[in-house]
Amino acid sequence: MNRQIVLASRPEAWVTEANFRLVEVPLPELKDGEVLVRNLWLSLDPYMRGRMSEAKSYAKSVAIGEVMVGGTAGEVVDTRHPNFQIGDRVVGYLGWQLYGAAEGSALQKVDDRQIPLSAYLGPVGMPGVTAWYGLKEICQPKEGETVVVTAAAGAVGSVVGQLAKMAGCRAVGVAGGAEKCRYVVETLGFDACVDYKAGKLWDDLKAATPKGIDCLFENVGGEIFDALLARMNAFSRIALCGLIAQYNGEPHPLKNLGSVLINRIRLQGFIVSDHLALWPRALQELGQGVASGRIRYRETIAQGLENAPQAFIGLLKGANLGKQLVKLV
Repeated sequence: MNRQIVLASRPEAWVTEANFRLVEVPLPELKDGEVLVRNLWLSLDPYMRGRMSEAKSYAKSVAIGEVMVGGTAGEVVDTRHPNFQIGDRVVGYLGWQLYGAAEGSALQKVDDRQIPLSAYLGPVGMPGVTAWYGLKEICQPKEGETVVVTAAAGAVGSVVGQLAKMAGCRAVGVAGGAEKCRYVVETLGFDACVDYKAGKLWDDLKAATPKGIDCLFENVGGEIFDALLARMNAFSRIALCGLIAQYNGEPHPLKNLGSVLINRIRLQGFIVSDHLALWPRALQELGQGVASGRIRYRETIAQGLENAPQAFIGLLKGANLGKQLVKLV
């Protein structure tokens, strides 16, 4: 039997555990060209909140009763595809379940001898590529510029700052709490980190960005984004990756939106799955960075599929440090 977590109801504001249901179903029967995977790791990511809603978005919503969408890493346990063998390690999007079947073309074989399997859901996976694309293709930082990233202790933000340092930039993070800021500066090597929970957001932002901001990698939105807009330099760039502060129906008016016009800011939202042609190059660079130790990362791990809803709610509230994962086995 397979165990799955399906969407039981749509959240009205904050997600609750009642929005999910744990079910047992028979294992799928494979068709020609398909592979059966035993999922070992499940990735939890902010985009999943949007998939729980019926609101128009860049991807279709999860239907009530369907398995929650999500990235997975695991091993092949049965195969009807000539390019996959039992025991192969693979990553894909098999969702919140212990086993999943997919066409071979939907899976990527990975080598976990130098890079841990879980890292293919973090710095050497979608979050890492998101950081790489938003920084390099949209922000295009130049040596000596100031790069700011919000949610700096998270799976995406932590990679953004390290890539910015490799490019010779001043890297400034924004994170919630002293522990996260210590991690961002002392472990990841950022030049500064602003604790937005300390009650001195504007003063601390000014101190951390004495020459203003040339590149902003925005993950949060809301009050923090509004304050950062007032620190942007002329002809600066913003890669708009996420608005997690607003995912639960709590919009914040942008009083400083005029800065986009006054400073001739280039602001671009992006979805990393639109740029699959660049993934191989990004993954090669990220993999080399992780294998060599130049890119550091941390994981927050929940144990067991049944604890995925609670861990996801914690992610939306900023409880995780680094990449939020569920260890399924």
